Amino acid sequence: MRYLRLNDAAMPGSAERIVVNGTSGGGALASILGASGNSAEYAPHLAAIGAAGIDDKGRSTLRDDVFAVNAYCPITDLGNADIAYEWLYNVLGTRDATGSNPSPADAAAIAERFAAYERSLGLRNPDGTRLTAATLLDTVEKEVVRSAETYLEADPAHTIPPLGGTFEIASGGPGGPPTTKSYVNDWIDVDTATGKVRSVDMTRYLAFVATQATLKTTPAFDAVGVNGNTSSRTETNLFGPPTQAYLNYTEYGWNHNDVAGDGSGLDDTGLTWKQYTAKQSTTVDDQVHLINPMDFVGTRADTAPNWYVRHGTRDRDTAFTVSVNLDRALAADKQVTNLDYRLAWNQPHAGNYDVPEAMAWIADAVQKAGAPSAPRRRG
Repeated sequence: MRYLRLNDAAMPGSAERIVVNGTSGGGALASILGASGNSAEYAPHLAAIGAAGIDDKGRSTLRDDVFAVNAYCPITDLGNADIAYEWLYNVLGTRDATGSNPSPADAAAIAERFAAYERSLGLRNPDGTRLTAATLLDTVEKEVVRSAETYLEADPAHTIPPLGGTFEIASGGPGGPPTTKSYVNDWIDVDTATGKVRSVDMTRYLAFVATQATLKTTPAFDAVGVNGNTSSRTETNLFGPPTQAYLNYTEYGWNHNDVAGDGSGLDDTGLTWKQYTAKQSTTVDDQVHLINPMDFVGTRADTAPNWYVRHGTRDRDTAFTVSVNLDRALAADKQVTNLDYRLAWNQPHAGNYDVPEAMAWIADAVQKAGAPSAPRRRG
């Protein structure tokens, strides 16, 4: 962002109209870029790498806020993603029902922490109701209903199978032959005449999500080093100093690391997570904070005014609550004037499946903003 602003005069267009797009981990990067514009918290790190626009006193001489965010299934709020995942897929017994609960004690212990976290956010739904563990399932259900009805309204050719009918879902990576599997619709009842959803069975819906794509490990995101796990492809290896392959970055992962010699956890350091992060020299907690948009939305950071966020209705890579929380936090930020969030009907963990719609949204946002002018810096 700083490089683009530094070279604004040499480029077509305007650095006052930067739009960032990303999917999955890229959706997370797009989200933190959009949330944390011009925050002084990044200055020491930017200075250390010689970033554009940092003077010899570590002060910023360039802005790094963006105009709009186009984020698909963002794998974000990583410090709390494990508790959100275990809560969602245990509150209605989804892990047990789908035979994907290899560590039930761990799953229950992690899920137990979710209610307090959700309550601490202080978020509300559009109707003013508080967003808590007690209301979240109903909130997700309403988002699924909105997704289905939006899909049906968009095109008369769009249909959803009746109860007892089948979803035909194609899958397969680039270069390989696609495969199609059938899944019985036992969870959503739609009135085909009106295009309205009569009901959604959340227990069966979550089971469907977890059947068409197997649930992640427990923990889902900070699993390396936990219970002897040394091979899980989770996000643990994104954290820690450059001298280590990974460092656990959640309290549960840290305190339950039992791989000797990896330099992470109570077993190697003799310190609990709270003791370790209380040390001024600890950086892993700063890393978690600096990539979490939830920590910057609603603060003095210059959050992007325009957001387009999508999360597929059958995406099991992160809990639906993560994107719901991001949406509700953005809605409460007065800097955000254009927010378009939706669960994307029948989409998996993917992005850019709606390019014409997304590009039209960007074009509309640019048109409504008018001629670019540098806004007053707040960060």
